[in-house]
Amino acid sequence: MSTRWSADDVPDQGGRTVVITGANTGIGFETAAVLAARGATVILACRDAGRAETAAGRLRSAVPGARIETLRLDLASLAAVRDAAEQFRAGHSRLDLLINNAGVIHPGYARTEDGFELHFGTNHLGHFAFTGLLLDRLLATPGSRVVTVSSSGHRRGDIHLADLTLQQGYGLNAGYGQSKLANVMFTYALQRKLAAAGAATLAVAAHPGNAYTEVGRHMPGWVRVALSPRLRLVNWWLLQSAGGGALPTLRAATDPQATGGTYYGPSGPGEFTGSPALVASSPRSYDVDLQRRLWAESERLTGVRYELAAAHGEPAAADR
Repeated sequence: MSTRWSADDVPDQGGRTVVITGANTGIGFETAAVLAARGATVILACRDAGRAETAAGRLRSAVPGARIETLRLDLASLAAVRDAAEQFRAGHSRLDLLINNAGVIHPGYARTEDGFELHFGTNHLGHFAFTGLLLDRLLATPGSRVVTVSSSGHRRGDIHLADLTLQQGYGLNAGYGQSKLANVMFTYALQRKLAAAGAATLAVAAHPGNAYTEVGRHMPGWVRVALSPRLRLVNWWLLQSAGGGALPTLRAATDPQATGGTYYGPSGPGEFTGSPALVASSPRSYDVDLQRRLWAESERLTGVRYELAAAHGEPAAADR
């Protein structure tokens, strides 16, 4: 393989079943395109069924013979998460790769259907529940992985266990940062549980750096202008294409040398852009006690409990 890891380094994915949340646009779409071109059956798990079907059509046109399916998944509703998991389970006995890619960033305070702060409820709790409800499919599939996409914004976050809805002091950095820190901590805690159970499934995290995507569509106008691809001659050092932003996810998902409990991101200055490489997350993210407390609270809030049989990797999550 080349020193600079690229999409060309993604190995053959024939026979593999992949679920990617939020795959109708941006980094998720680019990830899906590469994996479909390598032979995987790719399931686009998206909130908007119409946009998912449009994206599926684009992929089929771009990748002749691509095996693309869609799945309606609204991560801001635990009932919808359960419905999506049941729909997947009804049609698939194996899951090789789950990529928790979807994410929301919204400057105003909002709540999910279940009353959680929007960022935490969608970006973390929705994925926590969805992963848990599909865990038995992952455990039954040799070589399976869970890749959760975080953000460099996790460095500005903290876990407010006494006020996860942030009623005492909401701000965009507090909300988004908490959810993205939770993504990384979830990965580390999940990998520790998988290893303790003797399961071969890996949990890996990634972040895209800064990329031209729709994730900032709710941001103020001046931010959208600054991040516009029309200014590429000015902000080239700060932003890369959605395809470039997908590379850390693709490496975490497919590199044969990847190990569980690791974190991939761009290798350039500030981890803004560049080829994907192993990077370090924030010091706070490695706090094992906080990871455990976050895990327990996530199980309580979602009603999804991860039950891994030691040394067997037997099934898995159950509602309680």
